[in-house]
Amino acid sequence: MSFWKNLFGGGGGSAATGKSIEPAVVAEEAYKGFTVKSLIMPVGSEYQLAGLIEKEIDGELKSYKFVRADRFSSKEDVVSFALAKGRQIIDEQGEGIYRP
Repeated sequence: MSFWKNLFGGGGGSAATGKSIEPAVVAEEAYKGFTVKSLIMPVGSEYQLAGLIEKEIDGELKSYKFVRADRFSSKEDVVSFALAKGRQIIDEQGEGIYRP
């Protein structure tokens, strides 16, 4: 059965460990008091757009992770677009992204 899972991508994790792989932070920048981080999420031979927005509020570090459907063949392109998307989210929602 595991042959078929590996062949068709079943399980969603690493074939060796069976666990999902966490995206790695590859770039970050400060923007309007927030820290925007670009995450690398490999999907086959492409990279999916993902990022993390962090800000310390009242002594507590708040985080907002975003993942978009956009995919890129270049690591440099996905990094650039993820940082731009993070800035756009901050411009549109500000600290509202941390509200429940």
